[in-house]
Amino acid sequence: MTERCPDENGWLSSANAWIDRMGEEGDFARKYILDHLMIPRILNEKPANMLDIGCGEGRFCRVIGEQNVEVTGIDPVDSFINHAKSRDPRGNYQCCFAESLPFADESFDLVVFYLSLIDITDLQAAIREATRVLRPNGRVLIANLTSFTTSNGTTGSVIGRDGKVYYPLGSYLEERANWFEWGGLRIRNWHRPLSTYISSLLDAGLVLTYFDEPKPIGGPHDSVEKYNKVPFVMMMEWKKPL
Repeated sequence: MTERCPDENGWLSSANAWIDRMGEEGDFARKYILDHLMIPRILNEKPANMLDIGCGEGRFCRVIGEQNVEVTGIDPVDSFINHAKSRDPRGNYQCCFAESLPFADESFDLVVFYLSLIDITDLQAAIREATRVLRPNGRVLIANLTSFTTSNGTTGSVIGRDGKVYYPLGSYLEERANWFEWGGLRIRNWHRPLSTYISSLLDAGLVLTYFDEPKPIGGPHDSVEKYNKVPFVMMMEWKKPL
């Protein structure tokens, strides 16, 4: 059985702050780095339907739903699902966990983890479930924080001998969960080395078809400058063989 921490990794008590933060365009990473790559990547093979695992308040489900794709969003936080339904009454949103999906085998053309794998306690179970509900030749599209960034955890920046700012690695090979607080949120994210993600996806029988560490296409100068110094997101696409 999957162990649950109180407040489901902090998202129950942080939900309202997150909803206010996202709006319709998302935060810096979504608006200026990921959306413009995720959306065409999703539409490239014209999926009939898509499962968004960890859909949160439903922003990305609404974006893809406008592109003639039947979208299902799942999240374990009731307030996120209720908000998603209120914004998109015709959408399909369900409150459940990634590790135990209430869908039949081979139900979806595409499964998306949009910055949600870092919140999932049992990574291997979630990937097995995503693979189970995926049709043959279907895809799993992942946007995630880089393992270099999550290994830094709560350490933050340090000043080097040259006077420049650096973000050191911290116990990179040790899987662990850290609590973070910013902008009215207090949530728990998992650090895992990249090899853990890759091994879990390979063990599920998936085949890597795309990998990127994208750059911003705009945004506030200070945010872009900081990101280019310490990039913190990556993208992967995996396919389920026929």
